[in-house]
Amino acid sequence: MLTNAIKTSLFTILVFMSLSLTSACAETTNTEDTYQQLNLFGDVFERVREQYVDEVTDKELVEHAVNGMLTNLDPHSSYLNEEDFGDMQVQTKGEFGGLGIEVTMENGFVKVVSPIDDTPAFKAGVKAGDLVTHLDGEAVMGLTLSEAVDKMRGKVGTKIDLTIRREDEAKPVEITIKRDIIKIQSVRHEVFGDIGYIRITTFNQHTEDGLKDAIKDIKKELGEKLSGYVLDLRNNPGGLLTQAISVSDSFLDKGEIVSTRGRHEDDTRRDNATKGDLADGKPMVVLINGGSASAAEIVAGALQDHRRAVVMGTQSFGKGSVQTIIPIPGHGAMRLTTARYYTPSGRSIQAKGIEPDIKVELARVEKIDIGDNTRESDLNGALDNDKKKDKKEKSADEPSTIDEIEDYQLLRAIDLIQGLSLYQQK
Repeated sequence: MLTNAIKTSLFTILVFMSLSLTSACAETTNTEDTYQQLNLFGDVFERVREQYVDEVTDKELVEHAVNGMLTNLDPHSSYLNEEDFGDMQVQTKGEFGGLGIEVTMENGFVKVVSPIDDTPAFKAGVKAGDLVTHLDGEAVMGLTLSEAVDKMRGKVGTKIDLTIRREDEAKPVEITIKRDIIKIQSVRHEVFGDIGYIRITTFNQHTEDGLKDAIKDIKKELGEKLSGYVLDLRNNPGGLLTQAISVSDSFLDKGEIVSTRGRHEDDTRRDNATKGDLADGKPMVVLINGGSASAAEIVAGALQDHRRAVVMGTQSFGKGSVQTIIPIPGHGAMRLTTARYYTPSGRSIQAKGIEPDIKVELARVEKIDIGDNTRESDLNGALDNDKKKDKKEKSADEPSTIDEIEDYQLLRAIDLIQGLSLYQQK
């Protein structure tokens, strides 16, 4: 039987959780019914503790109960024990151990929101939208998200086998991944002709600084030749809200960036842009896909609503909810969904995502042999052009990588930037 001390402790824990999660309903909830429900929990707890086939500690049972309560609210609410809480804090700083995928739960399976660039999972071929059904041959069904994530973690250098269901594959895909320390460089940049290309892989503590450095380097390299920017947010699973706001603010002079709205009117928060556009009003294209989620959708939605950028690609993931990390002294923390995101025009991102202005599916670029391609200049005795030939076809410092790009969506973005830039000049 449960001792009075244990019953009192359980009652205190449950009352605290009940008040934290359902304070708005407390006035309309019959107190007697609440006590009956708490007694139900106490009875089940006692039966499991005394009669379950294997011995389970009181701590494990309480943690499972609390986690079950949270995970049944929505896929993103959960309990974090001390170890999980510590891992989460390390991850937002940009370095952690594992496979390199952002995941959620869907229909009992682990769903890949997106693989992170240059991580073991990315290199092994894991794709956004993949459903992980087995880990080292063990079924994922029945595990919580945190339990599945724990199984994917492990000693650096060890391997794990993932069984994946993929939408365009008839049979399960087997992928073996070697665990490694994941170091995330959240911002990378490159120059393609006269276009500045900026890739943001996640929103961590270094993103805003990385963006400023990237724009500075691009301006220095291209100078007056700079036509515009491509901001690549594909397969970006999100991250810190503050960084998403800062990145959006970097390209906006004024207006709302995002609003977060909870159950109560006084929970509404609006974040607005400050004066100053790091891109100097140059044309912009934002690339998104099904792996663009949360903070990435906030940036795409803000720039789209203010008509600051053309959004191109495919529909984003649709994670438009706000998770608040609430530390529980001595026990870790709980991740609780407390609000929804809304774009400046009032659109809810949740479950809908961001629809691109121009839909461009992922495709493979191939050069087609069209046979004989004889030109006038190839004909015998053809007249020379009456202007002096320019032997120097391109300047020494002009990048020649556009012709080498095999990313169809990126090519279309570059084409659009060049067209917009030409239109602006005219």
